[in-house]
Amino acid sequence: MNAYISPKVFGMLNLLSLAFPILIIIHFLLLIFWIVSWRKRAAIFLVLTLFFITPVRRWINYTPAKKEIPNLKVISLNGKFGKLGDENIYNFINEQKPDVVFFQEYDNRKPLDGFKYFENSRPITKIQSRFPIIKSGEIKTDANNAVCLFADIKVNNTIIRFVNVYMEPFFLDKKMVKLTKDMDVNEQKAKKILHMLIPTFRKHETQIDQIKDFINVSPFPVIIAGDFNAVPNSYEYYKISEGLQDVFLKVGKGSGTSFHDFKFPIKIDHFFASESIEPISYKVDRSVRISDHFPVIAEFRVK
Repeated sequence: MNAYISPKVFGMLNLLSLAFPILIIIHFLLLIFWIVSWRKRAAIFLVLTLFFITPVRRWINYTPAKKEIPNLKVISLNGKFGKLGDENIYNFINEQKPDVVFFQEYDNRKPLDGFKYFENSRPITKIQSRFPIIKSGEIKTDANNAVCLFADIKVNNTIIRFVNVYMEPFFLDKKMVKLTKDMDVNEQKAKKILHMLIPTFRKHETQIDQIKDFINVSPFPVIIAGDFNAVPNSYEYYKISEGLQDVFLKVGKGSGTSFHDFKFPIKIDHFFASESIEPISYKVDRSVRISDHFPVIAEFRVK
């Protein structure tokens, strides 16, 4: 229903998208229980489960490897302002040898190895490219704490509009979501979190509408990535994905969860692309902890 009902109309519905992993686990446990106990309702819920296949695949997916050779490699990383070490971030990115890099929450002062083109927007978002940047700038939104950049980059004689998305953060920390033995304290924490989440969802609605309007008038095919601060099956996800490919859904393997600071499966970093651009691979690299987000690496075939 998040595809049809906006947060400004009913924000609590968008809140359920955050709990999707827990809700779907409960659903499957109940389904197994009803099957084992020979309940008739099991047949109904088994049919309903078919509708959850794609929503589940947006979180956990498996696709066979493609044989095509990619000619474009893009990395998106929220760098947590370099709190886990600038050198670690630079070393990892340089070893990957990407063609285009999106940074969020990272104020890198020098270009990566071999990168001639650098689009900088305050200490929040960056785009670095090995290919020539023809045009670039900020996407104007009504956000105070979100900054979105675009860059028209000439890739193998084809101009692609790259959009680096960083949407309004929730400003939550571990102490706020950590449960205690005192239920009254937990209740107060839950109320405080709700009062922070719902207004942010409403801000997201305005921001994502403005970003989508910008993308819709692009004269070039687009690749959109970044820290959306929104999970799959949310209003923001449905809005941005209209007419675009979810790269994880097309070529992803395993879990797509990228934010690991809360020890709870959260997938808020995404990649989307125009239909004319062929996704080849998608990887959330969990081998490094250079931020509270894992780097997301996507490869494409630009014809």
